Amino acid sequence: MMNARLQEIGAWFEALTPQTLPSIDTVYAPDAHFADPFNDVHGLPGIAHVYAHMFQNLEQPRFHILRQGGQGVDAFLVWRFDGALRGHAFDFEGASALVLDSQGLIIDHQDYWDPAAHIYERIPMLGAVLRRLRRKLSARQGGMR
Repeated sequence: MMNARLQEIGAWFEALTPQTLPSIDTVYAPDAHFADPFNDVHGLPGIAHVYAHMFQNLEQPRFHILRQGGQGVDAFLVWRFDGALRGHAFDFEGASALVLDSQGLIIDHQDYWDPAAHIYERIPMLGAVLRRLRRKLSARQGGMR
């Protein structure tokens, strides 16, 4: 059952548009929790607002599910997210840790992705500082001295 339900959840994310957003109650429980690097909300209205905000501020945002798995009530999705912001295309990978209830609805959703690498480093002056800091902290040859 877990694999079939995860495929349904993954398909919902891949097909997510402003028009399909009202079906959010088919994947999230009414009192679900959602958190990512910028948001931490509870309940369907708050979660729907996060996705609506995404559609208002990004051009053609889309999730592509790369891998999924789970056991018991714990599940994960590995995804690629792409779209554009102010005409600048982006594409990055992240992961979602999910907890499902007995009906297979998401009750807890935690997204993991690196906003520094995918957003902050693209800001002209801030990006240069963050890239330099990342190089210094890297364990690669030429890192911290």
